[in-house]
Amino acid sequence: MRELMLESPQGCAYRYAILVDEMSVGGLSCESYGVKVTGPDGDWEAVPNITVSTGRIDELAELIRRNQVSPVTLRDVIEDWL
Repeated sequence: MRELMLESPQGCAYRYAILVDEMSVGGLSCESYGVKVTGPDGDWEAVPNITVSTGRIDELAELIRRNQVSPVTLRDVIEDWL
């Protein structure tokens, strides 16, 4: 799994990353994408394998970054987004 770090908004205490992993679907292998949020005290939450679409993960990552989503609320935001 790789992490692609995103630039945090100015004054934001959280760090954001897109997770890139391999996923097997019906015998085929493809890249899947998820997100990770790390707080200033080192606490973090990650949700892998959300989508295989680069456009969709970019939309989600921008939503999370722009709204300064914390590790505690990450899963709720993703469930609402889906």
